[in-house]
Amino acid sequence: MIVGTRGSKLATTQTQTVVDSLEKITGEHIDTKIIKTTGDKIKDSQLYNIDAKGIFTKELDTALIDGDIDFAVHSFKDLPSQLNDQLTITAIPKREAVNEVLISNYTWDELPDGATLGTSSVRREAFCKLHEKNIVTKPIRGNIDTRIRKVEEGEYDATIMAIAGINRLGLQEHIKEIFDETYIVPPAGQGALAVMTHKDSEYNDVISKLNHEDTRIEALCEKAILETIEVGCQWPVGIVSKVKGNDIKIHCKLLSPEGQILADINETAKKDDAINTAISIGNRLKEDAL
Repeated sequence: MIVGTRGSKLATTQTQTVVDSLEKITGEHIDTKIIKTTGDKIKDSQLYNIDAKGIFTKELDTALIDGDIDFAVHSFKDLPSQLNDQLTITAIPKREAVNEVLISNYTWDELPDGATLGTSSVRREAFCKLHEKNIVTKPIRGNIDTRIRKVEEGEYDATIMAIAGINRLGLQEHIKEIFDETYIVPPAGQGALAVMTHKDSEYNDVISKLNHEDTRIEALCEKAILETIEVGCQWPVGIVSKVKGNDIKIHCKLLSPEGQILADINETAKKDDAINTAISIGNRLKEDAL
């Protein structure tokens, strides 16, 4: 088998965890192919100022369709709302923590007026405005190591990141503060990985053994809300869900770019009705807030 991945340290680390698990199941060696995506080539633009649909996945999708690779590993939150109809999410392994974290020499409450916070996320920028932080947000790109270094060298006073990537790279010592997931609501699918294959792949049965069922329900539920409201990363929306027993709790917060709350939904459903509930939430958001 051949796996395709982006070339960043985080992408290759995430891919290697999937490869290690799959090699234990199959007893066979898996080769890795690095594929550069459009998103990797764009270094100086906020993601919401460009056509971001499939920006980190399109080239890997093409490689799957052409048969150059047998499966690809993505950060689930990078998936476009609508997938290529020849491809499928065959496995979603167990999720990492979903929280956002502050990287800074300051705590969140200590950030001085006019402090510069590096972010290329319209969602994070809107949540900063919601919490009335008197700070200046500036675009920041680059891998996790690069963004941490830019803060440490004083180019920015702070940045906000996903704890999942920090944990996977073993960089926890740089975390100044962990935000509660209700304070800065993460994007749909944060902390989860998606293993993509061609629908007709001979390896689908074995790759599906990597699934973590509760994570799969959570991630697909969150994705279903995004698919329904059809806003992608162009609108500040945080979506997070948690399976507990036979239930799933869903929290969705939609903001305006100026940080005003347009919708704040908390709902509990049976986990076997998660997708229907997610679609219902998405339709309510479209009708009432968008």
